[in-house]
Amino acid sequence: MSETNIQEAVKQKYGEAAKRAARGTTACCGAGASINGCDPITKHLYSDAEKDALPEKAVAASLGCGNPTALAQLQPGETVLDLGSGGGIDVLLSAKRVGPTGKAYGLDMTDEMLALARENQKNAGVTNVEFLKGAIENVPLPDNSVDVIISNCVINLSGDKDRVLAEAFRVLKPGGRFAVSDVVVRGEVPANIRKSMELWVGCVAGALEENEYREKLARAGFESIEVEATRVYRLEEAGEYLQAAGLDPETVGPQIDGKFISAFVRAVKPAAKSMCCVPACCP
Repeated sequence: MSETNIQEAVKQKYGEAAKRAARGTTACCGAGASINGCDPITKHLYSDAEKDALPEKAVAASLGCGNPTALAQLQPGETVLDLGSGGGIDVLLSAKRVGPTGKAYGLDMTDEMLALARENQKNAGVTNVEFLKGAIENVPLPDNSVDVIISNCVINLSGDKDRVLAEAFRVLKPGGRFAVSDVVVRGEVPANIRKSMELWVGCVAGALEENEYREKLARAGFESIEVEATRVYRLEEAGEYLQAAGLDPETVGPQIDGKFISAFVRAVKPAAKSMCCVPACCP
């Protein structure tokens, strides 16, 4: 399963999801497209107040596994980048949190999602937002340019997560915060799950094991790394989802019960060290 194949599959599936949302029907994540409510990943992530303040198509296009804007503690005046911004729900929520003196960028590689996001921005009347086309492995922003990076169930879709985390580290300012929602694995997962392209695009099979996620963040240069479970997926939730992907729930289900979690992953780019101006500081 090459990085190129994964990326093309993601583009196709999420392009189709954007078209469904644009028609006013609920988008869904990969294999779960036929499942009402998008269980077990994308349900009940936003409060009614948050959803009521946004265009219906932005809510319909939500394909995340958490609510990073609520957890990232965004402050007025900050610059935020959403990796894999989809229909723009988290970008629009972030823009409201950082206020008119701040800015929210959304990065997505899917033309249909970008078109939908820009339509949602226009309908929401939000001006401190910019949607960029590109891959999360190659962020089209300069070094040290954003205060906070958020993402919602997208990093697990990448075939080169080390590159994604390196790019996140690069564009963050010193002291900047990495605050993403993602699907994370606790323990071993059967090979047929890992090999399933349908489940990879469906936000499950590409998930990192929890300790591996921590190790990759550390290698990228991050510190203060935390992985906080926000939801544990149980077998009874996943049965129909597995069946839609062509897998036998009774065979596979017990092997994955409780191993997939939604998590809030936090890390910090080290602050710049102040320059030493006295001889005692020098060797």
